[in-house]
Amino acid sequence: MWASASAGSAPPSRAGPARNSSQCGNMAGPDGEHRRPPGVNDATVAALGMLTKALEYTERARGHLSAVHHMTGGADRMLAEAVRMLREAGHGDQADLVERELLGRDVVPGMWTYQLIEAYDRTYYRAFTAVEEQVRQDLAAGHRHLAEAKMQQAARARRRRHTAP
Repeated sequence: MWASASAGSAPPSRAGPARNSSQCGNMAGPDGEHRRPPGVNDATVAALGMLTKALEYTERARGHLSAVHHMTGGADRMLAEAVRMLREAGHGDQADLVERELLGRDVVPGMWTYQLIEAYDRTYYRAFTAVEEQVRQDLAAGHRHLAEAKMQQAARARRRRHTAP
């Protein structure tokens, strides 16, 4: 529920502040990089949009691998500190156990997290980006984000209809 400073006032607008056309960017149409080449139909634009969306998901996955790398490295540094603290507290056997079983351990057999990222890049991510780029080149002269540019133009057209005098 929204709180109001004065009784009877309307709830805040979810639409945000009004914008004039200069704040909305180029209203004339997409720039050359995002303009649909001749002969590219809606079905192709939709398929390329889905392919690019899949690529964006792999980029997010790669980012999560990087986060795993950073978090695992941080945990390993904390383990080293825990080993030191256990020894200082007189718990050498437990310190030895943590050091032997966990400190610097491979996350999968033979690999640390940086190697997982390298393997992902080498076997999946680079191939994915190359194929996505090739398909865009083959079908749309390499143009990117055609589906988004189409959505942008539709939104601008709706906005013009609602703001026309």
